[in-house]
Amino acid sequence: MVIPVHDVNPVRRTPWVTYALIAANIAVFLSMPGMADSLTGAGGLAQQCHLQAYLDHWAAVPQELIHHRLPRLVPTGDTGVGPHGPGCVIAAPDYAKSPELSVLTAMFLHGGWLHLLGNMLFLWVFGNNVEDRMGHLRFLLFYLVCGYAAAYGFALTDTTSTAPLIGASGAIAGVLGAYLVLYPRARVWVLVPFLIFLPLRLPAWIVLGLWFVLQAFYSAGQGVADAGTVAYVAHVVGFVLGMLLAWPLKPGTVPPPEPRGLVFGRRARRAP
Repeated sequence: MVIPVHDVNPVRRTPWVTYALIAANIAVFLSMPGMADSLTGAGGLAQQCHLQAYLDHWAAVPQELIHHRLPRLVPTGDTGVGPHGPGCVIAAPDYAKSPELSVLTAMFLHGGWLHLLGNMLFLWVFGNNVEDRMGHLRFLLFYLVCGYAAAYGFALTDTTSTAPLIGASGAIAGVLGAYLVLYPRARVWVLVPFLIFLPLRLPAWIVLGLWFVLQAFYSAGQGVADAGTVAYVAHVVGFVLGMLLAWPLKPGTVPPPEPRGLVFGRRARRAP
């Protein structure tokens, strides 16, 4: 998988919504129990129980989304000792949870630093141009719609799952799909892991097309051992919806500037 770091595609206005989404995701992540210290590996049972209770409260759960039925017992965040040893205490929830609203809150939750930074990198590289084309408010609505569609699309594939669904990946996948439609020929600087990280400048249709093919492949449970723990289906749904919603904007979209220098080992045409 290539790592995008920059696209050669200037914007006409400051992407305030993209910046705000990135800031909000980072702020929420740092407020999650134990996440700020997760790089050090610190934490124990108490921290795990606290995090589990936090996710059950704020994350989207497929069974709750589809059947609108909340569990009778949930982790309280406390620890205790039972017949099988130490563990997390469970009890009737002392809060009211809206499954529909949980999709929104789940978009700002992440399971670790790599999960967060990977999502924010893709949003940083590709979100600004999509926001520039759509406008601030329409981009925000687009982002949320893709996130909701991705969450419910995933939930429909496993309606009995009680595993928390978290992350901005579905919404960001919609941004990637829109970028592919609007700027397929924009050049993207990427790092290719091959013994070392090799910098290359590739067309967006290769970078994002490859990303989508891999997500579709993984969503079928192929090629990765953890396919059941990553919501690849949500990525596919968000990406396809992003393409469809962006398609009417394709006419009239100003193409990115012709790149200078070497592309694929040949010299690109120079702009007049």
